[in-house]
Amino acid sequence: LKENWIPSIVCSLTKDIYHYVGEDIVIYESIDSFGAMMWPAALALCSFLENNRHMVNLKGKEVLELGAGTGLVTIVASLLGASVTATDLPEMLGNLRANVMRNTRNRCRHTPQVVALPWSYDLERTHPSSVYHYDYILAADVVYHHNYLGELLVTMKHFCKLGTTLIWANKVRFESDLTFTENFKKAFNTTIEVYKLPAIQMAPLK
Repeated sequence: LKENWIPSIVCSLTKDIYHYVGEDIVIYESIDSFGAMMWPAALALCSFLENNRHMVNLKGKEVLELGAGTGLVTIVASLLGASVTATDLPEMLGNLRANVMRNTRNRCRHTPQVVALPWSYDLERTHPSSVYHYDYILAADVVYHHNYLGELLVTMKHFCKLGTTLIWANKVRFESDLTFTENFKKAFNTTIEVYKLPAIQMAPLK
């Protein structure tokens, strides 16, 4: 007789609830990728944006998030009044879009956009400088042990125009993080604010 097949492993997503800008934000993580998990720099960046509105006023601003991951930073920026474009690799967009839409629908003035954006040396062809303009670029824990740090820095520089402010939060884990930080400081006028876990860096274009 043919035995009934019963799955031996049941996969469920981790659900966490965060509270920012007076709202409960429900985030589902995915075990498929490191990028779909919550990392400390995202929490630090969200706290920074919420508690420094006098310094960073996102209301009505055009914002780009690089490596949006679970979408928490995009959600908080949207709740603060920004028009946000959340970007990540194509395979990350399903969970990212679900988190963003779930937590911003009927709560925000501007509906966030979720689009694919692999970091690249050839962005002028796909994202011409004459078309894409942002007031702020946000990034949290995008620098870790991977082989695309050169592409990341070029992507940051591509979208930074005169008047753009890039806010990057990162927890230092590897020597490559420090090397990237030095290259970052050479590319931008940089102010560093050190938190207990990650560092918040605000960088207007040179």
